[in-house]
Amino acid sequence: MITSNFKHELRQRSSQYKKRLSLQRLQQFQQNSSQTMPSSTAEHPSVSQSDLDSFSKHLKSSRRILALCGAGLSASSGLPTFRGAGGYWRTYDATQLATPEAFTEDPSLVWQFYSYRRHMALQAKPNRAHFALAELARRKPDFLTISQNVDGLSPRAHHPAETLELLHGSLYDVKCMNFHCDYAEQNNFTDPIVPALEIPQNTGADLDISDAQVPLKDVSTGDLPHCPKCKTALLRPGVVWFGEPLPVKTVSRIDNWTSQHIDLILVIGTSAIVYPAAGYIATARKMGARVAVVNMERPDTGASKLKAGDWFFQGDAGVVVPQILEAVTGKIEEPR
Repeated sequence: MITSNFKHELRQRSSQYKKRLSLQRLQQFQQNSSQTMPSSTAEHPSVSQSDLDSFSKHLKSSRRILALCGAGLSASSGLPTFRGAGGYWRTYDATQLATPEAFTEDPSLVWQFYSYRRHMALQAKPNRAHFALAELARRKPDFLTISQNVDGLSPRAHHPAETLELLHGSLYDVKCMNFHCDYAEQNNFTDPIVPALEIPQNTGADLDISDAQVPLKDVSTGDLPHCPKCKTALLRPGVVWFGEPLPVKTVSRIDNWTSQHIDLILVIGTSAIVYPAAGYIATARKMGARVAVVNMERPDTGASKLKAGDWFFQGDAGVVVPQILEAVTGKIEEPR
């Protein structure tokens, strides 16, 4: 049974989060206002020809390449990230919904949140950056992409599975909540995963249930996804929630791959703040890699802080990544 205290606590935390966010956004605005940057830079990102030439030369000569990707990789696909300025869903801080405790207290609310995310990701399409990285993987056999995204867009861009590690799992994986049951399913693209979680519609169009003004359906626990194996427990999204360990096999493979010399690491669409993902940049540097960062904002702090000899390409990853990889991948056309 859902407790009103739990929902009240979530809303209180969300309110505190929004106040902190407003202050952060004000500080960022003041910082940006004190800098001079042509407005066209953000709207029409350009790459310095000298930087592109030197990067392309190194890319072509590189054998072992690592890519670390974050939410910015999928930004031009139009997906809400629920991070930064978009870090809440309805009146809830999204990070508070992505916990085992939230699921135990209110599985209906959490499943509606994830059903919405599954639905939105299925409506989106991989962008040119996803396809460019997939093509780079085919051209450079000793290439590994570590993605922090759960949206499934890299696999849908036909990124070779053997060169892709999903650090935080996938929205389309589900597993049983019963500790003694080992049921797990991958690539379940059924939308909705059960009829009760169907996104409500008005005159044939989906209602935006991320808007708190749109009422949520009252979905009973009995109508949520249940395990077909043990027949008793609920299924849960197969993503890594806050407070949970990362997949052992995934971490082990990454650790093994990064224990050898690395020629280049691409840091794409991530601030590289959260560990252990952020630690992979330091590891790559230690193993000899040069660093190329693609992001909307220049990384002045954290693991991805630029150093001498690094490249920084500012702009939307969906535009910049295909451009800087073209020397190896060839031209990547706009997906249809």
